[in-house]
Amino acid sequence: MAAVRRASDPGAIAEAAEILRRGGLVAFPTETVYGLGADATDDRAVARVFEAKNRPEFNPLIVHVPDLAAARPLVEWTDAAQALAARFWPGPLSLVLPRLRDCPVSKLAAAGLSTLAVRAPGGAAARALLEEAGRPVAAPSANPAGAVSPTRAEHVVETLGDAIDLVIDDGPCTVGIESTVVDLGGETPALLRPGGLPAEEIEALTGPLARPGDPDTPRSPGQLASHYAPALPLRIGGGDPEHGEALLSFGPDTPSGAAVERNLSPSGNPVEAAANLFAALHALDRSGCTGIVAMPVPETGLGRAIMDRLRRAAAPRALVDPTDRN
Repeated sequence: MAAVRRASDPGAIAEAAEILRRGGLVAFPTETVYGLGADATDDRAVARVFEAKNRPEFNPLIVHVPDLAAARPLVEWTDAAQALAARFWPGPLSLVLPRLRDCPVSKLAAAGLSTLAVRAPGGAAARALLEEAGRPVAAPSANPAGAVSPTRAEHVVETLGDAIDLVIDDGPCTVGIESTVVDLGGETPALLRPGGLPAEEIEALTGPLARPGDPDTPRSPGQLASHYAPALPLRIGGGDPEHGEALLSFGPDTPSGAAVERNLSPSGNPVEAAANLFAALHALDRSGCTGIVAMPVPETGLGRAIMDRLRRAAAPRALVDPTDRN
């Protein structure tokens, strides 16, 4: 079982950075979700990430850096990237750009693509770890592929505790939903994944964003049709829960008759709802109910990202086997 250390413990960040430099795996908190980190320049370390998550190798990873200066040696930096990074980094925004010819990042991390997704995350612990490690860190969410993302250290330990070397615990993630991913490799910026930064804020700088292409050939994480799924079957509905169903509700007016209920935001605040989404799904998944029904959330601001996650969680389970969870 992985060791767990508080981010504030003396020497915890230095220990985590040394594990990364040795080719080990470290789960660490960002403002979005907990990431499963590996030295992005080490082919074997990156392969361990795919193995630990049982993640298909055609699904690329996001490479985390401490700041804009650390991203420049990895990708072809553009005016659009400069504007977005200057405005939103550190923060929940990942940028997909053409990788440089001499980019040191493992090609496995990019799933063999000519592009690379890069992000400078928020959160003091994440930034301290990246600076201490001194190299780019590939870090998808620290959970089995296709399953509910972790927003607390205990979520990581429950699902991946035997596969990683260390978990850095810095409490619940503040944003609670993965980064927004924007592709800057074409003529028009494209939204590959809605996330913790509302698309409306990005479009204020870039103009209208194009929408994703074929989900079977993802250019970033989070594009597969089935993703973020609990073990219990989940459906999206506005009526009363069926017998034995748990309810994932939103707002002050909720249906009655649920065996168990978790309200993402009794006041109807999408920011609060995003922060609570994955923790609520983890809890309902262990409630003993027969399934989960989720109330829809208005698709403005972070509501768009919440509904994206719920639709993928409700999709046919191409990659998720509810009987095979560690």
